[in-house]
Amino acid sequence: MRTRSLTALSVILAPISLCIPVVASAIPAEVILMRHGEKVNRYALSVTGQERAKALAQQYLGKHASRGLLTGKQKPAALMTITLHTIETMTPTAQSWGLPETAFTVVPEPDENKAKKIAKENACTQEAAHDILTNPQYDNKIVIIMWEHKHIANLKLERKFPGQEVTFRQLLHLGQLKVVPQTWPKTIYDYIWVIKYTKDDFMPTSFTMKREVFTGNYARLPANLWGNHE
Repeated sequence: MRTRSLTALSVILAPISLCIPVVASAIPAEVILMRHGEKVNRYALSVTGQERAKALAQQYLGKHASRGLLTGKQKPAALMTITLHTIETMTPTAQSWGLPETAFTVVPEPDENKAKKIAKENACTQEAAHDILTNPQYDNKIVIIMWEHKHIANLKLERKFPGQEVTFRQLLHLGQLKVVPQTWPKTIYDYIWVIKYTKDDFMPTSFTMKREVFTGNYARLPANLWGNHE
């Protein structure tokens, strides 16, 4: 289910649609991809996760970020989210730009089994990738994606669905670059993937894995090196 929101509590519902492979008609210049902050339960971020959300907006993703990733303060064409955790993490960034979040929403349901949850996340990840590939509003612009880590990259999950593409690593053709990790580790919260594309073909031309290094009031946020996740 796709929604648009300025905060995690204000959403407008729109119909869900499943995607099918199509010829790309829009090619973002850059995709910034990361996972949500630390959580306290299925519905909300922990205090640490809330602080990380603020830090990301103030130092990396927001309009006046001190270490802004958006070149020349270019306004992002879309801020994409999926779960309540990702919506909450993205909210400070969305507010700084005065932009809505494009939320392909998966909301936890009581007693929901794991298979049903994964199926919904698969469908919403596919729908988001379809939007990126076809929406002319994103052409030659920057899209920021805040997502659930297993659907960014997870080799085990990919193998459970042969013949399908269920992660952004597959759907955004990141596997074309050997430097892109096959799985996003469960314990890693403090990295950002930056992928650049050419205007003529939706194939990645460069990949950078940027570690979040916060300063000031956020300097003590937990950090974990990618190679030390075990």
